[in-house]
Amino acid sequence: MLFNSVQFLIFFPIVTLIYFLFPKKYSYLWLLAASYYFYMCWNPKYALLMLTSTAITYASGLLIERASSVRGKRWCVAVSFCANLAILFFFKYFYFALDNVNALLQHFGFAVLQPKFDVVLPVGISFYTFQALSYTADVYRRRIPAERNFFR
Repeated sequence: MLFNSVQFLIFFPIVTLIYFLFPKKYSYLWLLAASYYFYMCWNPKYALLMLTSTAITYASGLLIERASSVRGKRWCVAVSFCANLAILFFFKYFYFALDNVNALLQHFGFAVLQPKFDVVLPVGISFYTFQALSYTADVYRRRIPAERNFFR
C-alpha cells in the first residue's frame, strides 16, 4: 500500500477514526496493529525485521536502567547500537560493500564474490533504526525512563 494509493486513502481515515473511538488506555494497541498491517502490506517478512529491531531496543533500554555500573550501561548501548546498525548496514549497504570487496579482489586477481540471495531495501529502515538509536541514547543519558510496556 502506497501513500498515494486509493487503498491508503481508505485505510488512513478508518485507522484515525477507530483510534479516536478506542479508549485512550488502549489506543496505542490499535495504532501498533494498524502500523504493522500497513508495513506488512508492502512486504510481510520485513515486519519481523522491525520486530527484531524493536526487541533489541526494548531490551537494551531495560538493561541500561538496571545496569549498576557505567561500564555495564555502555556495553548495553554498544550492543544495541551495533545490532541495529548491523541490520541497517546489511539491508542498505550490503551491495555497496560487496561491490567494493569485489573490485579489490579483482584488482589482486582473485575471484569475484556472488551473493546467493536477493536483498531488497525495507521501507523506512533508516528512520526506524535511527529512532531506535535515539531512544537508546536518551535512556542512557536519563532523558527518558525505559519503557516497561513492550507494545508502546
